[in-house]
Amino acid sequence: MRKLNWRKILCCRAGFSLIELLVVMVIIGLLAALVGPKFFSKVDKSHVVAAKAQIKNFENALMQYRLDKHKYPNNEGGLTALKPDYMKQIPKDPWGNPYIYQYPSEHGSEFDISSLGRDGVQGGEEFDKDIVNWEESN
Repeated sequence: MRKLNWRKILCCRAGFSLIELLVVMVIIGLLAALVGPKFFSKVDKSHVVAAKAQIKNFENALMQYRLDKHKYPNNEGGLTALKPDYMKQIPKDPWGNPYIYQYPSEHGSEFDISSLGRDGVQGGEEFDKDIVNWEESN
């Protein structure tokens, strides 16, 4: 039987040094810092697109409601009047806030539907901007 030389085994063991691990962690951190903001910007943009699509769905359901009932729902019943005949459920905006419904409109359309955006406060810039049905950009 052959005798094992532990000294030789221990000194020639393959592995990573602490410096090598730190360099890899720094590289991963730099990549995350560069890619992260671009990724989260896409998430915010998808929320805006989803809110615009939901507002279009509300518009279609409200027009069908008007064809059947010869009027739009009043402000008291609001969008809940669409349930269950015109929409299975009344969704909240992508940020978890309820949509705002106003009839008659204050902006020249037949009715107003809006989401307060990411910040949940009227007004704002970029992703905090209100998403509304009366502007041309929708």
